[in-house]
Amino acid sequence: MTRLKDRIVDLIGAVGPIPVSEYMALCLFDPEHGYYTTREPFGAAGDFITAPEISQMFGELVAVWLYQSWQRIGRPLPVTVAEIGPGRGTLMKDMLRTLLRLDPAFAGDASFAMVETSPRLTKIQQATLAGQPVKLAWHESVDALPRQPLIIVGNELFDA
Repeated sequence: MTRLKDRIVDLIGAVGPIPVSEYMALCLFDPEHGYYTTREPFGAAGDFITAPEISQMFGELVAVWLYQSWQRIGRPLPVTVAEIGPGRGTLMKDMLRTLLRLDPAFAGDASFAMVETSPRLTKIQQATLAGQPVKLAWHESVDALPRQPLIIVGNELFDA
């Protein structure tokens, strides 16, 4: 048995059955043994590759969709644009580049958020997005996002 398996078995022995969501959170995000916290799963050397890592065009198209969606809901400001499960931050980087060209005022007035539970991936995202001229923050859960109009992008979360 692995150390994480031992911990999960001990936890179940102590408290009884646990929800699948708790089991998955342990498997994926445990600080010492979690899949996303201990290795690089993305890219050719990893276990999978996501659309943003293949071509910047994907992020550019998502940015156009996002901007049109914002217009359709009445162009609210303030607004938060959040990416959940943002991988290396590549999708957000491509979206920001496009939004800054498309409508610099929107990009300057909106708040951008990365919802990430892995400290390792947060550091990678921060390096990827360093120097972006927008309001950008990291949050560990959707519950921590500001209470204002919200547009969520979740591609890499669902890819994974």
